Amino acid sequence: MHEFSIATSLVESLFEIARKQSSTKVVEVQLKVGKLRLVSLDQLRFSYEILSKGTLLEGSKLTIEETPAITRCLNCNSAETIDSNDFSFHFGLPKMMCQRCGGELVVEGGDECLITKVRMVIPAKTAASTLAASAS
Repeated sequence: MHEFSIATSLVESLFEIARKQSSTKVVEVQLKVGKLRLVSLDQLRFSYEILSKGTLLEGSKLTIEETPAITRCLNCNSAETIDSNDFSFHFGLPKMMCQRCGGELVVEGGDECLITKVRMVIPAKTAASTLAASAS
């Protein structure tokens, strides 16, 4: 279950972001997860919920955008969406050929796992002193 490992890395990254911003509470987190990651979004949400209990992440809204698996031909520049429901992709992508010209395809999207947005509470005193420090 690699979803728990992904959630662990996510939570650790969010703790670091919150620490750098002197945040007391994370309200919302948005992720982009590519279909080629073969992640169960339900298991990822469940793992995140378990790991966030008792922390500044508890109760935060986790929104996940699943991005399609897209390839582009190196020869004719044609872009195509591939069927990522084939679980053989879990073990590595086979060499793919363009259906249009037979050229080699490269993955252009669908393999990402990114934090795209974090909303958090930053105490006014900290925010004011940070603004004052950066204005000097």
